[in-house]
Amino acid sequence: MAELFRMPAVAADAATAVLSAWQVAEGASFTKDDALVSIETDKAEVDVAAEQDGVLLKTLYEAGVEIEVGDPIAVLGAVGEQAGDLDALLAGLGVVAPGEAPKAVRRDVPDEPVARPAAAPASGAPERAGRVFSSPLARRLARETGLDIEALTGTGPGGRIVRRDVDAAVAARRTPEPQPAPTPAAPPAAAVPRTAAPADTGAHEDIPHSRMRRAIARRLTESKQHTPHFYLRATCAVDELLALRQRINAVSPVKVSVNDLLIKAVATAHTQVPEMNAVWQPDAVRRFSAVDVSVAIATGTGLVTPVLRGIENLSVSAIAARTRAYAEQARAGALHPTDLEGGSITVSNLGMYGVEEFAAIINPPQAAILAVGAARDEAVVRDGAVTVAKVLGVVLSVDHRPVDGAVAARWLAAFTEAVENPVRLVV
Repeated sequence: MAELFRMPAVAADAATAVLSAWQVAEGASFTKDDALVSIETDKAEVDVAAEQDGVLLKTLYEAGVEIEVGDPIAVLGAVGEQAGDLDALLAGLGVVAPGEAPKAVRRDVPDEPVARPAAAPASGAPERAGRVFSSPLARRLARETGLDIEALTGTGPGGRIVRRDVDAAVAARRTPEPQPAPTPAAPPAAAVPRTAAPADTGAHEDIPHSRMRRAIARRLTESKQHTPHFYLRATCAVDELLALRQRINAVSPVKVSVNDLLIKAVATAHTQVPEMNAVWQPDAVRRFSAVDVSVAIATGTGLVTPVLRGIENLSVSAIAARTRAYAEQARAGALHPTDLEGGSITVSNLGMYGVEEFAAIINPPQAAILAVGAARDEAVVRDGAVTVAKVLGVVLSVDHRPVDGAVAARWLAAFTEAVENPVRLVV
């Protein structure tokens, strides 16, 4: 029997989501766990899977539309079922009432009119009506990119201005219009020396912001504006850590990276200094019992930070396996928003790029982020003698609201101890 397929709540705090792409064509059959549709939120793009076998009878929206959570987006049927009379089918499902226009098959989100003052059209331009309709998503994108939505031409149904119209206008700005040559001016009566402005060659490209890039920019800006950061630095000797990694990889079914061992060291430090395993809330400091750690993963569309949960009880090889799985999902755009929620600290490692040291911005609402640099050879003093050792620099950025400096210092000491005596990580 036919049933409505509604926009799922893929993120706990999202009232809307963007329908990125249909993964099944109209009229095509699918099986349980097949991806039906890709949904984009501020945090990630998610493939929504079918809960049972069936057929996609009718899609109610095109790709690129922002839709309220819970609104119908398609009609699904049982295996072998035919669409038949679509109007009657939709009316029977309550999408439209008899005699009404099929609201659910509109190709954009509910429109709101943009009032225009009555005016004569510019020379050579077609005359337009006094009201122009645009989708909420188009209006928001126009506002964020500095476009006057009233100046755009709509290509949606009924001349509505939709997302693709805003994207086209943004792309058009990449090619500068030719400027007329200036008319020579008479020399001034008294020449005044001036500093010449650099010529604008126009050699640039404006790349429209993705939903994820806007979310990253907003969250990190808010973090620096509202989170009082302070920073602690440490240098860890990692000779024994590297030797332990070599021994583990000789027997482990999953190859363990230095970062996997450092994540386990974070869990050890959180266990020893539980005051760090906390986040700031408006009315209280929330302290966690389990250790959930985010790991920063770079993708083609931006940085994501999936959360490894309960790692105080995981082996190093289990942490490695989960991190690899998250990295593959992130680069395939298959992370679920719930994978990105929670945790009290993030580990961000740029050591593979040769970066010796950097300070990272806290990922709200977490309380800290550990920035990891590259391991390098350095002269150190041991037992009164100078020798060469492998060392690694870390910078801990901390939210001063839930965590005091002394607490963070004890945590960093516990982390350094776990790194320099890594047997603690495997017992």
